[in-house]
Amino acid sequence: MSSERNDDVIVVGGGVIGLTTAVVLAESGRRVRIWTREPVERTTSAVAGAIWWPYRIEPEVLVGEWALQSLSVYEELAARPEETGVRMVEGVHGETVLDGLGSWAARVPGLRAATAGEYAGVGLWARLPLIDMPVHLAWLRERFVRAGGTVEERYVTDLAEVPAPVVVNCTGLGSRELVPDPGMWPVRGQLVIVENPGVTTWLTSGDSGTKATYFFPQPGGLILGGTAQEGDWSLTPDPAVAEAIVRRCAALRPEIAGARIIEHRVGLRPARDAVRLEREILPGGRVLVHNYGHGGAGVTVAWGCAREAAGLASR
Repeated sequence: MSSERNDDVIVVGGGVIGLTTAVVLAESGRRVRIWTREPVERTTSAVAGAIWWPYRIEPEVLVGEWALQSLSVYEELAARPEETGVRMVEGVHGETVLDGLGSWAARVPGLRAATAGEYAGVGLWARLPLIDMPVHLAWLRERFVRAGGTVEERYVTDLAEVPAPVVVNCTGLGSRELVPDPGMWPVRGQLVIVENPGVTTWLTSGDSGTKATYFFPQPGGLILGGTAQEGDWSLTPDPAVAEAIVRRCAALRPEIAGARIIEHRVGLRPARDAVRLEREILPGGRVLVHNYGHGGAGVTVAWGCAREAAGLASR
């Protein structure tokens, strides 16, 4: 404990929320360490789709601002896609209308009704950040280390025993046990990665309960989705679900039907009734900041939430 300085911060959790929060803190001059249970490339974030869009996340009144702050960061990062993993890509959100979205939608550049040639139905055309998560997470980690941060693989069982004046909890679904917060639950997402048969735009179509249909062209292949299975903890890909995903995507783009399958992925979205972003004072006056419960939109709000969490940590 004697090596502890007042600007010591330990961020618990190494997914996109933990990494982005740690970057903001380190670049503001704090001495920051990340404690993560598993390497960055094995976190839930690493298997995300991942498109910028406020999806399955509350409270809407706050989410819009966090998301727009993050959007402006990604627009800048998209100038260096090979390095950052972020590209601006055109596509259509099917079965979506502007009136059905929050006030944030009016501030998304170029968002408009899709034409009949772009989508056979009601939809919104947009040019949004697509994030190649393995590349982006590696870039975030590198940026954090360049800012003087360190990453350690550590298993935390009690937040109150993490030895730093400021502790930031970015453990996502892990908060269910660690806080403990019984209000956290998994929403299982299964994906199929196929060789891209020439698809250059993304598409999301329909979100009926446990199923959503979407495809995102990423450098490593075309990502097909997906599922939203509440309370399902299984990380094992289900072959029948995979077949159904390919079938639904091929109904929208027939060339997907014969594409060679590269990989199956499953991730558990850290769902909660609302994001928990707040600070509490631990015994002895130490500060604990919570930043978790981002559901299916961790990437979408990462920078807005990171800045707010850093502000709470510095107060």
